[in-house]
Amino acid sequence: MNQPARRPRSEDRAADGRAADGRAERGRQSRVKIAEAVLTLLDEGESTFPAERVAERAGVSRRLVFHHFADMSELVETAITRRLEQLIEQIRPLPTTGPRTTRVAALTEQRARILEWITPAQLTLMRLATPGDRVTEVTREVLDLARARLAEVFAEELERLPAARGSEVLHGLDAVTTWGAWYHWRSSGLSAEAAARTMETAVHALLATTDRPPSDSRPTPTHSR
Repeated sequence: MNQPARRPRSEDRAADGRAADGRAERGRQSRVKIAEAVLTLLDEGESTFPAERVAERAGVSRRLVFHHFADMSELVETAITRRLEQLIEQIRPLPTTGPRTTRVAALTEQRARILEWITPAQLTLMRLATPGDRVTEVTREVLDLARARLAEVFAEELERLPAARGSEVLHGLDAVTTWGAWYHWRSSGLSAEAAARTMETAVHALLATTDRPPSDSRPTPTHSR
């Protein structure tokens, strides 16, 4: 009987490559599904993530969870990194011209909404003993982007000031529009709406200092005779 013609080795290698690519993509999808399961539990108010619960929510076996992640710490870190990356995607362009009140309102609405949404992930991040390099990298990227957006939105005001003074005001704006301040207000008992109004007030107060030139002169003391 005639033997079927063997495929050229190049075709075998191509078939093996496609199979490997398929396995890699399925593995990537499984990792994403498992990480998303952690984020779903996080959004539902969970603060711990047992492997069995994560596997059930992801629709996979517990064994598969530990096939893709060395331990639960690695899984939680991966999920937090994904949430931070999602945060970056939510930072939409803001008005950089027009009335100050409009720009401040747009900024505080966006920041308040994002900071409230990211709070569960931030609290979980605080519980990580040693955040990995990727978490640290993405966190820095988020903070740098947030500060750069402030400089763009309020360039008109900041450019009135000497460089050093403008930098001080920018850092003040950064401090009252990032998560640390938001968490302080919320954990002090303010509602999300009240915290947003407080942020807006703080931003307006800092920007008001750009309406008058800073004075280094001190009042001359008067002496009674």
